[in-house]
Amino acid sequence: MADVKPGGRLPLLFFGMLSLLGGVLAGLARLDWHVPTPAAQAAGVHGPLMIAAFFGTVISLERAVAISQRWAYLAPLAAGASGVMLLAGAPLLAGQVFGSLAALGLIAASLVAWQRQKAVFTVVLALGAACWLVGNLAWLLGGDVGGAVPWWLLFLVLTIAGERLELTRFLPTPPAARRIFIALVGLLLFAAALGSDRLLAAGLIALAGWLLRYDIARRNIGTTGLTRFIAACLLSGYVWLAIAGLLGLAGALTPGHPWRDAALHAIGLGFVFAMVFGHAPIIFPAVTRIRIPYHPALYLPLALLHLTLAGRILGGLGNHFALRQYAALTNGLVLIVFIATMVTLVRSKAPGGPS
Repeated sequence: MADVKPGGRLPLLFFGMLSLLGGVLAGLARLDWHVPTPAAQAAGVHGPLMIAAFFGTVISLERAVAISQRWAYLAPLAAGASGVMLLAGAPLLAGQVFGSLAALGLIAASLVAWQRQKAVFTVVLALGAACWLVGNLAWLLGGDVGGAVPWWLLFLVLTIAGERLELTRFLPTPPAARRIFIALVGLLLFAAALGSDRLLAAGLIALAGWLLRYDIARRNIGTTGLTRFIAACLLSGYVWLAIAGLLGLAGALTPGHPWRDAALHAIGLGFVFAMVFGHAPIIFPAVTRIRIPYHPALYLPLALLHLTLAGRILGGLGNHFALRQYAALTNGLVLIVFIATMVTLVRSKAPGGPS
């Protein structure tokens, strides 16, 4: 079956970006910032907008492009639709159902990828998709986002870890390291199923250590240009994953803990968005066929991401609400800086643009 042309993928990407915008504003509403009414009303679904709607759309879109099957684009369409419904104030059930359908679509696309290449990393990617579905069902059946959070976090963590595992084939990675990776994935899944926040935290620390030791980024940091920038994003993200795990060992992943915001955003912003910053110059052109040239200016939003996140975490740990509040605002502005930087780079190489 023919693939969807790049022009047909852009509306799906737009719906994902709409969920991102709404999710960021909903998060700011939770910290007493005045935001547009739809976003303020969606403050209770900040997490689902960011993870299930935005990242669900982007990841399932990337997977659909990878397997080149039209039906696979139903997954990002359903994920994007769930975000629109959550922002529009539709019945919560509608957003939950569409999000679950999107997860089923991603699982199906992941199984196709596994059939084409039977490898450990494709299994991990499929497990990540399954975690998304489990999280969505936990939210749907339990009515509490808290029960879904561990599974949603594993959706993101396993997706990233699986993609990074694929690239270790370019390194002389010892067989024991691969077995350790598999054991860590099993530990994380067991911890989520058991509901043990501290065991989950220990697994995150161990996985961060594994990635810091065996990821090809460790070698690429000594190169130049885009390759070095990507490596800087990855390695800094792994540090944040370890920090989140350390906070989790202190109980920060437990619902209601005063450090929970710090731990969750160390993963969501420090780890996941560092990956987004690093992979966007590769993934965006693959999806849209619009090339993004490398420029050292890309380091600016990366540095700002880490600085503003550090402020937010310090505010959370020290119970300084104002610091946490303003740092959260700058977190959102950093995303705008990153998008503006990408757009500027694209325009600089467009016909008639500045050279």
